[in-house]
Amino acid sequence: MMTEEEIARLRALMEWEGERSAPPEGFPRLPDMPAARYTSPEYFALEQEHIFRKSWLFAGHIDEIPERGCYMRWNNAGDPIVIVHGMDGEVRAFYNTCRHRGAPVVTEDRGKSARLMCGYHNWTYKTDGTLVGVPERQDFPPDFDMSCRGLIPVRCEMLGNVIFVNFDDGAMPLTDWLGPLVEEWEEFAFDKVRLAARYSFDLNCNWKVAMEANMEVYHVPFIHPETVAPLVDPKRNLNTMYPNGHARMLAPPPRTTDREHVRAVDSPPEWQPIESVGEIGRTCTQSYTLFPNWVSPLSNYFVPPLVFWPTSLTTTRLELVTMALDWGDGPTPDLWTVPDENAPNGRQMSPIILEDTQFGEAIQQSMQSAAFRSVPLSYQEARIYSFHQSCDRMIGIENVPEQFRVAQVIGDEWVWPHDPRVRQMEAAAQQGREAAE
Repeated sequence: MMTEEEIARLRALMEWEGERSAPPEGFPRLPDMPAARYTSPEYFALEQEHIFRKSWLFAGHIDEIPERGCYMRWNNAGDPIVIVHGMDGEVRAFYNTCRHRGAPVVTEDRGKSARLMCGYHNWTYKTDGTLVGVPERQDFPPDFDMSCRGLIPVRCEMLGNVIFVNFDDGAMPLTDWLGPLVEEWEEFAFDKVRLAARYSFDLNCNWKVAMEANMEVYHVPFIHPETVAPLVDPKRNLNTMYPNGHARMLAPPPRTTDREHVRAVDSPPEWQPIESVGEIGRTCTQSYTLFPNWVSPLSNYFVPPLVFWPTSLTTTRLELVTMALDWGDGPTPDLWTVPDENAPNGRQMSPIILEDTQFGEAIQQSMQSAAFRSVPLSYQEARIYSFHQSCDRMIGIENVPEQFRVAQVIGDEWVWPHDPRVRQMEAAAQQGREAAE
């Protein structure tokens, strides 16, 4: 929970952002980003090889494998894997590939079994991945060692009830990857929220085009005049960059907005409040980017990530997830989708998501033209530039061809826990007090 001092500082910084007439003193000029970062098959291949193979990725919720022996297939980042709630209570992930002839060990999206059995030749594995059954064992060499032929594990760790995976055996632990977010997210009850909704939609645009629409509020007055604009003041938007490519956006409602109306829009009576959420989470829009592909506003009602999975250079699968406290016998909460009997899964994206995604497809088409040469970003869009810096660092700057690179101009002095804006705000306040005297 934030202290009163931290809350006061954040509120003062939001006001300071709204009053500034230029970017903060010393904030670097952001060079144009190469257009090819969105259109080049070569850069896309680097993202796939390095970013999505080395980062911690959202995989699911314990509600999807609630009991011992439950398993689920997961195919969002290339290699097919199976996530298993072990008979010993541990949640693990494995490549969904039998060690015999490469057939999938499970072929159903979800199931429950005390053993995982490949349907091709009935090789059988325990839920901890150990190979325990080989039919016609006598036909294999006498020194055939079953102990070294278990399922190949994939790193799997949890934050509360939320499951993450990482294909890199040498990756830092999940909590180290999250860094200060672990403490900041404690108030949002990741260990108590249930999975209420999880739906996927295919988009015709690069994954970064889709995701970046949720990483700045510069566009809000123009794309969301009736949906988001009444709830967010883009002038008083406060961005914070964190280590490992993560970021946070805070924005209060517009001063002209009736606060009671905002709460009515935000909180139908059947929603269950997360009582541990503090003042900022209750009264401001607080949205986090979790590198590389999760963006989520967090509030005193929901943990609702939008997760962006590249399926090709110009296509994306968008997962819309709602997690909330137990809703009992009430209607199942779903922040991002609405019923639609004509949609493939019986749901359609909500108006807010449609506004972003429909324009994203038009952007991708326009990006294919010769006129799309570079991307100039403003201070308000610094989260996007910082994200691209992190992409190149994850790939390895030396591995990124020079024509695709972004200059690493946002230095550590602008990354949490450092923030030069605090000093500038305090100096301006001191000058105001002196002038008043």
